[in-house]
Amino acid sequence: MKRLYVIVFLVIAAAAALGLAIAEHSGYVLIAYKTFRYESSLWATLALVAVLWLVIWGIKSLVELVMASSGVVNPWSRRNRSRRVQVAIEHGQLDLAEGRWASAQRHLHRAAEAERQPLLYYLGAARAANEQGNYEESDNLLERALERQPQAELAIALSHAQLQTDRGDTEGALATLQAMRERHPRNAQTLRQLQRLLQQRGDWSAVIRLLPELRKDKVLPEAELAELERRAWGANLSLAAQREEDGTVGQQSLERAWQQLTSAQRQEPQLVLAYAEQLRQLGAQVEAEEVLRTALKRSYDSHLARLYGLVRGKDPVRQLQAAEGWLKDHPADPGLLLTLGRLCLQNSLWGKARDYLESSLRVQRNPEACAELARLLAQMGDTERSNQLFQEGLGLLDKRLLAAPLPVPIRA
Repeated sequence: MKRLYVIVFLVIAAAAALGLAIAEHSGYVLIAYKTFRYESSLWATLALVAVLWLVIWGIKSLVELVMASSGVVNPWSRRNRSRRVQVAIEHGQLDLAEGRWASAQRHLHRAAEAERQPLLYYLGAARAANEQGNYEESDNLLERALERQPQAELAIALSHAQLQTDRGDTEGALATLQAMRERHPRNAQTLRQLQRLLQQRGDWSAVIRLLPELRKDKVLPEAELAELERRAWGANLSLAAQREEDGTVGQQSLERAWQQLTSAQRQEPQLVLAYAEQLRQLGAQVEAEEVLRTALKRSYDSHLARLYGLVRGKDPVRQLQAAEGWLKDHPADPGLLLTLGRLCLQNSLWGKARDYLESSLRVQRNPEACAELARLLAQMGDTERSNQLFQEGLGLLDKRLLAAPLPVPIRA
C-alpha cells in the first residue's frame, strides 16, 4: 500500500511539472518539405507522436494475435506439424519397444522424414521392417538414412550387419563388417560384432586371426578374452582332427594345430583336455595317455584325471600306479575315483574296481560311475543291484526323463 502511495505521488508530481512547463512555454515546431507544411506547438507534436506509436503498437499486437490463433487452428501450421512429429516419435518408439512392428515402421518413418537429425528414427523403422520380413524395405530405409546423414556411415553399416544376421544372411553381414573393418580398423564395436558373427558361424580359425586385434584395442575384458581364446583354440583342435589329408582324417593336422599354440597355452588344462580327447578319438591312445600324465604331473586337474581313465596307455599297471599317486592329495575327487575304478577294470582287479566305483558314488552320484559299477556287478552275479544302478544312472543322465509323461500300463 505504501508503495502505491509513492507511485501516485510521483505521477501527480510529474503531471504538475508537465503542466507548469506547458503553461510557461508552449514551444513551436515547424516541418516544411516542398509543398508540405506542418506547424504546431511542441507539446501537441509530442502528443501526436505518442498517439501514433500507440496505434502502431496496437496493430502489431493484433497481427501477432491473429497469427498465433491461426497456428492453433490451421492443421498445416509449423506448430501443428511439430506436434504431429513429436506424437509420431513417441508412438513409434513405444511400438518398437513393444513389438508392434507395422505401426512402429509407419510412425518412425514419418518422424525420420520430418526431422533434421533422422538417423535414430530410420534405424528404428528399418528394424521394424526387418522384423516383418520386409528386407528390401529395411535396406531402402537404411539407404535413405545414409543419404540424409552420410557422416553416420559406420553406425548405419553396423545396424545393417545386425539386421542381416537377424534375418540369417550371415554371408552378407560378414561382407558388411569386413568392409567397415577396412574403413574403420580401430573401431571396437566393429571388431566385437565381427567376433560374435565369426563365433556364431563356427569359423574358429578366423576368430583366432582376430584375437590380436581384440587384445590390442581392448575390445573385451581380459577374463572374457582369455576364455574366448581358450575356446577358439580348443575348437580349432577339434576341427584340425577332423580335417582330411590325403583322403584320411589323420593325426598330423591335429599335431600341427597343437604346435601352433604357445608354450603357455599348451599347459592350460582346457586345451590339454581338448588335445588329448582328439588324440583318443583318433585312436592315438598311447600318445593321449602320455599327454595327460605329463599335464597331471605338472598341475592336477579333475577333468584331466577323469579323461585319464578313458585312455589306454602302453603299460596299464604303470597307468594305475600314476593315478593312485594322485589320490593321496585328492582323496575326495569323484572323477579320480571313477578313473581308478576304470583302470582297475583294465588290470582285471575286480574287487578293487568295485571299491573305487562305490567310493566315487558316495562322494557324488554320477551316471558314468553308476553304469561302470552296474556292468561290473552284472558280471559278478549281483543282477538286482546292477539293475538298480542302471536305472539310477539313466535318471541321472537326463532328469527330464523322470518328469516326462509315460503311458498307462495296459492291463490284461
